[in-house]
Amino acid sequence: MTRDVLVTGATGYLGRALIPALLARGHRVRALARPASLPRVPDGAQALAGDALDAASIASVLRPGDTLVQLVGTPHPSPRKAAEFVRVDLASARAAADAARRVGVEHFVYVSVAQPAPVMQAYLAARAAAERALVEARLTATVLRPWYVLGPGHRWPLLLAPLYGVARLLPPTRDGARRLGLVTLRQMVDALVLAVESPPPPATLRLLDVSAIRAARPATLSPGGTP
Repeated sequence: MTRDVLVTGATGYLGRALIPALLARGHRVRALARPASLPRVPDGAQALAGDALDAASIASVLRPGDTLVQLVGTPHPSPRKAAEFVRVDLASARAAADAARRVGVEHFVYVSVAQPAPVMQAYLAARAAAERALVEARLTATVLRPWYVLGPGHRWPLLLAPLYGVARLLPPTRDGARRLGLVTLRQMVDALVLAVESPPPPATLRLLDVSAIRAARPATLSPGGTP
């Protein structure tokens, strides 16, 4: 089923990979970006100038029945960026949830973070508060909870692969190693496409953890572009 999708954070790490995948599967994609970033919106998407931190700005480009994919976030999160997590990550999620509630979107897709975790507490707190905002808005939503997404310019955690291997073998650390496992950019895009194409029941919040993200496989398309 072809869907009308609005992507916020369209010119970021995930957005630039997701939008071409959605377009290739026949979905109609609109991309919200700051005016200076409009030239970076992937070809084929309708580029719309707006402020992803402002609910009214988001609502002005939303339509009833849309799928809203919220990808706004602080690039390269680190403990020293705690203030940005509140000012950007949490504020944008709350604004998007408010806009989605006002307009009546069909499905809200949000990229959160694996929880709980022993590090990055400010980042986790902002993302957990964003998830609560979706619940409070009573939205039909899918929340993806990766820990780190490997891809171009984002490969340093591969150095930790041996430690992950050991942690998965030890009972005290096994669950944490699985919950905080690494996923690839391709796996994230597949999981996001699957989420867009297969929404949960109305007024349900669906959680996709690392294991679910790794296992996600969008339906194969026929030559005509339909599942």
